[in-house]
Amino acid sequence: MGMRSGTTFKKRQKELARMEKQRDKAARRIQRKAEKLSGESPSALSDDLGEPLDGPAPPETVPMPVVE
Repeated sequence: MGMRSGTTFKKRQKELARMEKQRDKAARRIQRKAEKLSGESPSALSDDLGEPLDGPAPPETVPMPVVE
């Protein structure tokens, strides 16, 4: 009988990594959902919604003179 190649081992490792990533993503989804239901804010950005953002101010509207 011949020996198995390393591809089976690599494939199994890849499958395990994929399953672990899916578990992590599911846990993060559950955590975000719990935070949302409890009213906690995951970031400080949502707390400062009333304040203006840094950056250039919007241009002011100046009426254009009518040329006849």
